[in-house]
Amino acid sequence: MSTLTAGAAQLDITPGLGTHICGYFHDRRAKDILDPLHAKAIAISNGDTTLGFVICDLIAIPASIVQEAKVLISERHAIPPENVLIAGTHTHTGPAIVGALCTPKEEGYGEWVVPRIADAFSLAMERMQPAQFAHASGSCPGEVHNRRWHMKDGSVRMNPGYQNPDAIRPAGPTDPQLGLMILRSPEGAPIAAMGNLSLHYVGVSGNHEVICADYFAAFGRSLNRCAGAQFVCPMANGTFGDVNNIDATRPARTSTHPMHQIERVGNVAAAEAWRIWNGLREDDFSDEIALGAKLAQVTFEARCPTEEDLAEACRVCDAGEQGTQEWVYAQELLLMAEEPSEWTVPIHSMRIGSLGIAGLPGEVFTEIGLDIKQRSPLAQTMSIGLANDSVGYVATDQALDEGSYETRLCRHVRAPRGTGKLWAETAVQGLEALM
Repeated sequence: MSTLTAGAAQLDITPGLGTHICGYFHDRRAKDILDPLHAKAIAISNGDTTLGFVICDLIAIPASIVQEAKVLISERHAIPPENVLIAGTHTHTGPAIVGALCTPKEEGYGEWVVPRIADAFSLAMERMQPAQFAHASGSCPGEVHNRRWHMKDGSVRMNPGYQNPDAIRPAGPTDPQLGLMILRSPEGAPIAAMGNLSLHYVGVSGNHEVICADYFAAFGRSLNRCAGAQFVCPMANGTFGDVNNIDATRPARTSTHPMHQIERVGNVAAAEAWRIWNGLREDDFSDEIALGAKLAQVTFEARCPTEEDLAEACRVCDAGEQGTQEWVYAQELLLMAEEPSEWTVPIHSMRIGSLGIAGLPGEVFTEIGLDIKQRSPLAQTMSIGLANDSVGYVATDQALDEGSYETRLCRHVRAPRGTGKLWAETAVQGLEALM
């Protein structure tokens, strides 16, 4: 008799029109909704331990919201907070659950979404049924491109432009691995499937004043079509801080409608997921697996502006043209002066049979995720970014020396040297402890 049970559910978390949208250098307000946003939950239990995932179509999820949702979950189901991972996908066409780059926080949305996150998980618990588990990995090399480039003038530039003759080579690697976690009934009916790919986002073509779940949701819709069944399919983002969907070596793609590229990438990822799913053998599925989780709190000593930086920021704000990039960064420095300089952040390690999960609270550079995968004691490991909080970009030490957007000091770029190494070491130690 099966000892494994699993359940899955999703709840709509779409904001209303007029919502502030976070992710650009200017404030946007939602004028249309192209597709709904969801909190997608998966619960899995072996009778002794229950683990949970809630992947939300949000640019990030602050620690305060995660903690409040986990309190509700723990009160309802007696599940330790460290056994549940809550993460954002990083869509840039979702509500401003945090403020950044002169986009104000959408007041009240965070408070509204907390019970929705908890409710999604509660519904997944309500739908628990006998289950079998398997995992697999594929590859989508044509959809992931390092967006940082070494230029002829010696600089490193983000998104240098299509076929720019001054761009020499990418400044970092990519991780094309598509991870897939599958839960099905003993009869083979899908319960849930969670993908994992290190890809920033794709983006809506043309009009950006819209709500859209991006390719993360398109992946789920497409995989449902492949399987001919309706089941919950979150796409958990990976270590994507320096990777996007722009191939700078070729001309720009042509889009026939605003969601053309979103749907295209979702189809590519889902097709690869369906291929590797069908490549599994029946004996790859099991209903007896070990489950475990560890949540380590590590100190985050944030980079801070100097007195000279703040004085220059004041000068720019007084003399500069409002809305320019330099004015925006000056505003960011002044806002940073009001924030803490040190706090703790969660590094999450989880085990599902021979699959490892490393939950990292930020937009982590791909090289750091590759390091975790290489040193993990599990047969396969997924790194999930924006997990349980977000400090913003976590660059490699080399990238901090090279500069560019992902390293320039602002509220979401504060990680100091050594952060990636510390997080990777903590995650691997957590995985090793679960063995």
